Amino acid sequence: MPVVSPRRASPAATLSGAARVAGVLGWPVAHSLSPRLHGFWLDRHGVDGAYVPMPVRPGALGRALSGLSALGFAGANVTIPHKEEACALADEVSDLARRIGAVNTIVVRPDGRLFGTNTDAFGFIASLEAGCAGWRADAGPAVLLGAGGAARAIAVALLDAGAPSLVLVNRDQARAERLAADLGAAAVHVRPWSGRAEALAGAALLVNATSLGMSGKPALDLDLAALPAGAVVTDIVYVPLATPLLAAAAMRGNPTVDGLGMLLHQARPAFQAWYGIDPEVTAELRRHVEEGLAGR
Repeated sequence: MPVVSPRRASPAATLSGAARVAGVLGWPVAHSLSPRLHGFWLDRHGVDGAYVPMPVRPGALGRALSGLSALGFAGANVTIPHKEEACALADEVSDLARRIGAVNTIVVRPDGRLFGTNTDAFGFIASLEAGCAGWRADAGPAVLLGAGGAARAIAVALLDAGAPSLVLVNRDQARAERLAADLGAAAVHVRPWSGRAEALAGAALLVNATSLGMSGKPALDLDLAALPAGAVVTDIVYVPLATPLLAAAAMRGNPTVDGLGMLLHQARPAFQAWYGIDPEVTAELRRHVEEGLAGR
């Protein structure tokens, strides 16, 4: 369990030889907002601990994971490009992570074994619930653009939360069909990218889980005319926070939820697992993380 003291003035003020340490494994990792996010909670709760960025080149993940136990780490987040490989390398993997096919959180057990799980699904649902009062997955069909790692987590989250049907649309249709097959649910349907606008008819939720609309990437070309006025629109992109998709949806009156909430909420279960505290996602935390986005 963590050592908790009054809020500290700086990390160095309370770090001791008993400090609990976690971090994020990725390549590259310098852009990650996770140290800023977890650092806020460590400071707020006066935890004797630290959270550090750990750049791990492709091909070196196995050695890096072995080092977590050897160095006494409490655990780590795993980000691009290592999430799928971490699923194969962890000693134990949660059923949820196995269904998603990716691990984004590692917890080091007391015996040194590595337990892998995935908190992206939790973060997505929690973000929608916090960002759109009264939202329910069972309100109607969902349309999910994308078929990558994030899309896989979101698809599982929506099905588990009770979405009555899920339409997958991806530029690489074969990849969407593989995801549908992996999900193995009769409620999952694949539509061609060329029919993405028509797929919106009757939807209660539209999710962009592609990189389209991200800073430095092309905008998402999508006609929203067929989307019901009450449908919720969310984008996992958070650079910029107001993506072209969200701006277009807001202009026509659709409720919108930006991508930063998923990042903030997915961190909660990991922080609790490593430091023994269930932290809150507050307006102050959001402002603090948004400051880290400046200039990106």
